[in-house]
Parts: sequence; structure tokens; C-alpha cells
Amino acid sequence: MEEGASIGRRWEEMDIDILVRIFQSFDIFELTSGIAQVCSTWRLAACDPLLWRTLDLSMLKSNFIKIPLEPYVYVDGRSDKTLTKVLKIALNLSRGNIQKLIFHFNLYVSDDQLTYTAERCPRLKRLVMPAWNRIKKTGICRAIRMWEDLESLTMPSIANPPYLMEEISRNCKNFSELKIMGPCDTSFASTLVACLPTLKVLSLRCSTILKDALIIILDELPNLEVLNISHCLLIEVPPSPAPKKVLKEIDESILEKASRLREFLTCMDNSCVMCQRARSDEGLMRWYKYEEGLWKTDEVRSLAL
Repeated sequence: MEEGASIGRRWEEMDIDILVRIFQSFDIFELTSGIAQVCSTWRLAACDPLLWRTLDLSMLKSNFIKIPLEPYVYVDGRSDKTLTKVLKIALNLSRGNIQKLIFHFNLYVSDDQLTYTAERCPRLKRLVMPAWNRIKKTGICRAIRMWEDLESLTMPSIANPPYLMEEISRNCKNFSELKIMGPCDTSFASTLVACLPTLKVLSLRCSTILKDALIIILDELPNLEVLNISHCLLIEVPPSPAPKKVLKEIDESILEKASRLREFLTCMDNSCVMCQRARSDEGLMRWYKYEEGLWKTDEVRSLAL
């Protein structure tokens, strides 16, 4: 070899373990950018299960406008194409190894996209749902039937979806954690009691909760260990014609009922920024107004993203 000549290595000769460690620092756009097409070694590394325990799509948001008719949003076609492309590449590379799936709450997923994802994530244990608008009852129920290992669900606001809780009850025997990003009334609390009596962890943070609903949860979910009502608007509904009122503190009867829990997380502090925001938004948080990613926060460690 001539003096000063360098020794070259081909892409396919790179150590796979090193490639996997490098790829672990990539976001979803970088992982699906075509790195698996460089050579067979890179594809093997790009399919490593270490990269695909979590599919984090929380960076993907839809470009949409609100419309007066159902589904009340119109999603730009380019948004749909981007999501479909990312899903196809990621789910192909993951080879069924995804256990945690995170959607942005402002990502408007279609039934077809959700079903396609569910079919290719049979081992899913944790789901952070996208916006509901384009997902129909048949779509979400079909997905839940494929996720028998599901243990944890975070979902954006919806009035009262008993069919979802019923489907989880029938199909997800290890289900134990639920986070609701929306109001909790007595009807919803009763649905939880009827369908998920073994629930262990529940977070209702930054939402509106009726006091009667909170009592139902504390009295009738005997296996509940952790309850988070931090920054919530706790509403008492007295007999008519008296108006509803927002409680400024948790009364002793509630505290006594909650004393059996391992953790009862609360915050109703006038000086707390999140409490102020929840009151300003009337218990239905407009997360788009605040810091990017703030919606991922939770005082319950296992539910924080």
C-alpha cells in the first residue's frame, strides 16, 4: 500500500451495534427518511427492536380547519399523506415490536390509518390517542380487539364513550391505567365503575370533575391505588334552582374517602400557573395556547411522556 493511503470501509461493514446506538438518537422523521435503504446492514440495524419499543408520533400534527359538519374538521391532504407514509415505513421496520404508541392530540387520524396501525402493533401495551373526530366507533373498537395486551390508555376529551370502555373490558385483561384529558361527570364515572372495576391508576388532571362523580370513583373503584385530580375544577351541583359552584378546596369527606389510596394527587392553589390556566379554560384545556409538549406532563410518573 502506498504511503499516506487511507483504508476505506464500506457501509455494509459498519458494526450493527454501533449503528443501532446512532439510530436511537434519531426522531421518527429521521428513522423513516430512507436509512434502511442504504444497504442491507443499515436495514438490519434500522429494524432492531430497541428502536421500536416506542413509536412516538407526537411531533406530527394535522393541518386542519374547523367546519360546521361532522367530523367538524377538514384535514389537508398533505397531512394525511405524510402520516400514511411515516406509518407505513415505521410499521414495516418495527416488525410488530411496538409496545408504546404516542399520537399528538391534534393529529386527526382516520379509521383506515388506525386499523392499519393496530394490525401491525399486536403487542401494544400503552396507547396515547389522537383526536377523536375522524375515528368512528367501529374503527376504535376494531383496534381495541387487536390490542389484547393493552395496559394503559391516554385519551383526549369525549363526552362519554361507554362502547370504548366496554371493548377494553372485554378484550384487555391487563388494563390498569387511564388518563382522561377532558371533563368527568357522573355518567362517565359510572361507566368506569361498570366496565373497569379493576382500574388501578386514574388521572383527570386539568379537567372539570363533578363532586358527585369523584365520590362515585372513590367509593366504587375498590382497586384504585392512584388518583390524580391536580389543577382540576371541582364542581358541586346543589339541588335546583341553586347554581353550580366551583369548590375552592377539597372537603373532609372527600379526603377521608381518598385516604385509602396509595397516592391522591391534588392541587387547587390560586398561585399555581396550571390551576390558573385550567380555570381560564373552564376545565377544558386549550393546550395549543401553551408551551409545546406541555400536554404530555402528568404528576403520575407512569403516565407522563
